[in-house]
Amino acid sequence: MLRGVRRLLLGLLALDLVVITAGHLVAPAPAAPPPGAAMVGLVFDVGGRGDKSFNDAAWRGLARARDELGVAIRTVEPGDDADREGALRWLAARGARLVIAVGYVFSRDLDQLAAEFPDTAFAGVDYAPSGAPMPPNLLALRFREHEGSFVVGAIAGLVAADHHQKVGFVGGMTIPLIRKFEAGYTAGVHHTCPACEVLTAYAGADPKAFADPTRGAELASAQYGGGADVIFHAAGKTGSGVFAVARERGTLAIGVDSDQHDEAPCCVLTSMVKRIDVAVVEAARTVLDGTFEGGIRELGLAEDGVGFVADERNRGLLSPEIEARARAIAADVVSGAISVPDH
Repeated sequence: MLRGVRRLLLGLLALDLVVITAGHLVAPAPAAPPPGAAMVGLVFDVGGRGDKSFNDAAWRGLARARDELGVAIRTVEPGDDADREGALRWLAARGARLVIAVGYVFSRDLDQLAAEFPDTAFAGVDYAPSGAPMPPNLLALRFREHEGSFVVGAIAGLVAADHHQKVGFVGGMTIPLIRKFEAGYTAGVHHTCPACEVLTAYAGADPKAFADPTRGAELASAQYGGGADVIFHAAGKTGSGVFAVARERGTLAIGVDSDQHDEAPCCVLTSMVKRIDVAVVEAARTVLDGTFEGGIRELGLAEDGVGFVADERNRGLLSPEIEARARAIAADVVSGAISVPDH
């Protein structure tokens, strides 16, 4: 038995991964940073690094902080039902100057730990306020996702108007945050195609709903089978199932959080991007230069915190005419000429 355990540990070390507590994997420290470099730690959300969406956007920001600011970085990837609070505590106790939590599920853990470690800066991507005063060393990084979703919804409506006049939305977990995506998307569809029907489905009611590609494929199959011309997902790794069905059927899909063109080059019409990477690297920058302030920072179209992808890679699917219309609609949202619902 002991010999087997030793072999397992040696195998993990060979993979350059170390288990620190039940359900957690900690990435090793990368190549030695400059002596005395500040450490920035990050705990991933459900789905983890490699989801090609939400978590990977945060990772890009952390990697930029390492490369541009010279910080040392550590990451923790909780497993299913893992002790996320313990992962945050582990980083804070080891001297991280900034601890970043990726995902709304960390919100109450951040409240507790920021109070316990007043000399450590904490940041929460998609942090959900409780209504109580936030600790002064806690920064909420929030986005007006409904604004970006409105624009890609308008794009979907323009595409569907000349076809079946049906579009789909696949959400991950049924929470207010994802409802914001749905509300903005639905309003955007109806802005350009009042007659269009929006088919909506969610993968589940717990965090695992963001990491279930099989369920995503089932929901997408039902919506494409029901006549949807294009599906927008806001479902993390579950969205991989949406793209798999889009590839199989040769139908259109819209990505989320990151540019997801590579998931289905044949079929990704555009992606609604959240610039989590920019928010993460800027939080690290303020810690280093001494200007860090807690509170809520919210980014939308006006701040270039959300947007849509239009480049040479999706030019064959997103026509110049539709792109121009989408940019005009985005400008109207920024100016206040269009008011976008968030629920």
